Amino acid sequence: MEEQPRTRPHTVTTTASSFAENFSTSSSSFAYDREFLRTAPGLLIVAEIILGLLVWTLIAGTEYFRVPAFGWVMFVAVFYWVLTVFFLIVYITMTYTRIPQVPWTTVGLCFNGSAFILYLSAAIVDASSVAPERDSHNFNSWAASSFFAFLVTVCYAGNTYFSFIAWRSRTVQ
Repeated sequence: MEEQPRTRPHTVTTTASSFAENFSTSSSSFAYDREFLRTAPGLLIVAEIILGLLVWTLIAGTEYFRVPAFGWVMFVAVFYWVLTVFFLIVYITMTYTRIPQVPWTTVGLCFNGSAFILYLSAAIVDASSVAPERDSHNFNSWAASSFFAFLVTVCYAGNTYFSFIAWRSRTVQ
């Protein structure tokens, strides 16, 4: 017995709810801030993403699990790299204008301040864990990751400063 192929109807009937209509009309005007990447905070975020990526890929490409301290460095580097990419998307797409209930200046200050403090601790741990006698095969990657970790720390310090200026001007008004 042969199985008959199912025939599909050529017309599709859909009904739109008021939620779907409101959602589609509100998301149809997609905002994009081209100038953000030309500002100092925008450039710092791009530097944080690039340098942070270097930090964790240089460590991840080695046998870092043999040195427990590198687990902390990997956690900080990957965690803040993912969140920084998220915040870059929020700033470029101007999502912060669509969610005014969130105190974005306070969130930015807390994020950048915590990233600065934890990246500073991770950079110090990274630098103190690099020793040529420990594993000469991984030494260059670990030393380079330490250097880039300190550069990322400086970038987060800069963004913390700009976030503080924005937060202070927001609370004074």
